[in-house]
Amino acid sequence: MKFKWYGHASFGITTADGVHICTDPYIAGSYDGAIGYGPIRDACDVVLQSHGHDDHAGAGELGGNPVVVRGAGTHKVRGITFVGTHTYHDERQGRERGENTVFTFEADGMKVAFLGDLGHVLSDEQVAAVGPVDVVLIPVGGHYTIDAATATKVAEQLEAKVIFPMHYKTDACGFPLATVDDFVAGKANVERPGASEVEITVEDLGAPKVVVLDYVK
Repeated sequence: MKFKWYGHASFGITTADGVHICTDPYIAGSYDGAIGYGPIRDACDVVLQSHGHDDHAGAGELGGNPVVVRGAGTHKVRGITFVGTHTYHDERQGRERGENTVFTFEADGMKVAFLGDLGHVLSDEQVAAVGPVDVVLIPVGGHYTIDAATATKVAEQLEAKVIFPMHYKTDACGFPLATVDDFVAGKANVERPGASEVEITVEDLGAPKVVVLDYVK
C-alpha cells in the first residue's frame, strides 16, 4: 500500500488493486491563504471526509469523480469497507469545533486508521471501535487538534505499528500549530525518507515507527 502526503491532513493511499483513497483533501488557498499547499493533482476513487471545514473538505476540487464517505457507520466503496467512528474536534464534546469522524479500513493485509481532526484522547468504547490498527494517520500539531503528547498516547491506545504524523506546522501552513519536531522528540524509531510517498507492506509491521513524509510540492 502506497501513502503519499499532499499536506495538512490529506494523504493519497493507493492499494495493491489500484484503488486510490484521498483523506480530507483541503481547498488550496483557503483561510486567506493559510492553506498554502498546492492543488491535489491526482484523481481519486474514494474521499474520506472527517468533517466539513475548508481545510478538510475539498473533494469537489479533485479529479476522478470520487465517492465521498462521511459520518459514522459502515460504508462499502470499490470493494473496501470503511468504518466511521464518531469522535469530536475538541475536548468539550464538540462544543468548540464540532464533530469528527475517525475512519478505518482494511486492505493489503493491513488495517489503516485516519483520525481526521481528532481533538481528544479516545474513550474505551472508541478504542474498541477503531483499534488495534497497523497504520495510523494522526494529527500532532495541537491548537485545533490533539497535540504531540496526546497523539503519542492515542497511537499507543491503538497499538499502531506505523505512524504517519499530519496536521502540523510547515512552511506551507499558516495556522498556529506546532511542528512535527515536538512529536518525534525522544522517539526511538523515526524515519524521514525525504520523499512525499512511501510503500508500506505487512513486512514493515514490526516495532512501532514514525514515518515523516515531505508534502507534495
